[in-house]
Parts: sequence; structure tokens; C-alpha cells
Amino acid sequence: MAFEPPQRLVRALGETAPDGDDWLEKLPEAAHQAVALRELTVERVQMPGGRSSLVVLVRQPDGTPAVLKLAPPRARPQSERAALAHWGGTGAVQLLEPLVTEGVLLLERLRPDLSVRSLPEAKALLEAAGTLRRLWVEPPAGHRFETVAERTGRQAEAMRATASADAEVATLVDAALAAREELLAAPPERRLLHGTFRQSKVLAGERMPWLAVGPDPVVGECAFDLARLVRDRVEDLIASPSGAATTRRRVKRLAESLEVDQERLRGWTLFRAVESGVRARRVGRPQDAELLLEFAGWL
Repeated sequence: MAFEPPQRLVRALGETAPDGDDWLEKLPEAAHQAVALRELTVERVQMPGGRSSLVVLVRQPDGTPAVLKLAPPRARPQSERAALAHWGGTGAVQLLEPLVTEGVLLLERLRPDLSVRSLPEAKALLEAAGTLRRLWVEPPAGHRFETVAERTGRQAEAMRATASADAEVATLVDAALAAREELLAAPPERRLLHGTFRQSKVLAGERMPWLAVGPDPVVGECAFDLARLVRDRVEDLIASPSGAATTRRRVKRLAESLEVDQERLRGWTLFRAVESGVRARRVGRPQDAELLLEFAGWL
């Protein structure tokens, strides 16, 4: 079978990954080797797929359905493996093998066509929040996961560089960076976080109704993880005359339901929205940038 990477993945790597071209060139052979080593039967490449990995629907030698995932180094697949192993299937997709192959994961098969995002908004937020709560556990002793301070520190440097050359975003960047500094001064807890949680990262499963996939794990406070969920369906929020009020209510409702400080959630939501908006602007996605920065302005 030809393991043709989806165009969505090709575009995403072209935007952000210096190792993208090299990894893409080696991808077909790496996929063939991963399949042969595990004696898998390939069904199909998942389309349109994600922005950071190739996902292949396969069957194990005994016929059990599974997912083979291949990711480049910049997607930190070794960190994903460590987090999934620590969660042990509680709230998240389960690892199916102890075999450690660089950049390759064999995972239980969920329903790639059915995510929490397919539910009505209120129900989707409820189910997503419940899934996220199960992931917030103590990190393993001696862990090597990136911290929130480290990750946002790298992001802050890029934001400053963009703002210095783009006066239109300078005010929002200043506000986001100030919020980050205040939030990092006294973090209330250190938990293992999903890192890139949103409704589309929660898929229907067999052993549990909903399970999270695709973590980019990080260790820090829970409000950082929840902040990404606040802006889900941002295009609908922007299109609504009551979008700003709905956003503020969503912050309050999610903070209360997951026992997170509301102001800390608002602060991390601001930082993450501005960071994503500035990054979208930098890599040539002006429409995404406009939505995210308008959303950030409501906070």
C-alpha cells in the first residue's frame, strides 16, 4: 500500500517543521517497516487526518482493530507515549504494545469519525470537561515532560518577536505576556496535562463512551489545559451577536464545573488565544488569526 500523507499534514509541517520535508520523504518506508514488524493488515490511511502525524487504520494479527500512528520528532511522540502509558487507558486512548519504535505508536481503535464536537454545544462541553478531569493526575516520579513555564516561555519569545514587527498585535501580546508572568508566579498545582485538548480530540470508544487522543503532554496547572477548551468552535462564537457574552459565561461555567479559579482560566485562555492567533498570522493563515485575536479581545 502507498502511504500517501494527507495534504493537511503536509501543509502543517510546511508551516512549522524544519524537519518536515526529511520526515515526509522517509515516511512511506517507515510506515512499511512499522507494519511489517508488527505483522499488521492495513485498512486505510485516515483522512483528512491530523496536523502532526500520519494515522493508519490497521488490524493486528488476531484481527483486533488498531491504529498505527507515525509522528515526526517535533510532535514529541516519545512524550505522548509516556503520558499514555501513565494514564493507562483512563480517560485516554490505550497503548497496545510495549515495543518502543521511535516515532511510532500502536493504539486502540476508537471512532475517528465520531468526536465530542459532533454533539450539541452544551453536551459537547460537558462530555469534554468530564474526560479532561480524568486526565489530571500526578505526573510520574522523575518525569521528563515539558512544563507549562518552559513551553510558554518558548512561545512568549516568538510572540515578542512578532509583536516587535507587527504593531497591530502589540497590545494584545503585551496583555497576554503580562497575564503569563502573573500566572506563573504562583501556580496552584502540578498535574500531568493533555496539552492540546479540544472537542475534536475526544473520540467515541468501546470500553468508555469518550476517550482523549493526540496529547502533547505538559506538566502544570489545570487551568492551562482547560483554556484551550474555552475557545472551541471559535468561528461560531465570532459569528454570534452574543459571542463575547457567551465566551465569558463559558469561562465561568467551565471554571465552576472543574473547580478551577475563574481568573486563572481567563488569563490562560487569553495567553493561549493570542499565542495561537499570532502564530497563525506569522505562518500565513490570516483568517484563523483574525478569529483568534478577536476572541482574545473579548477576554
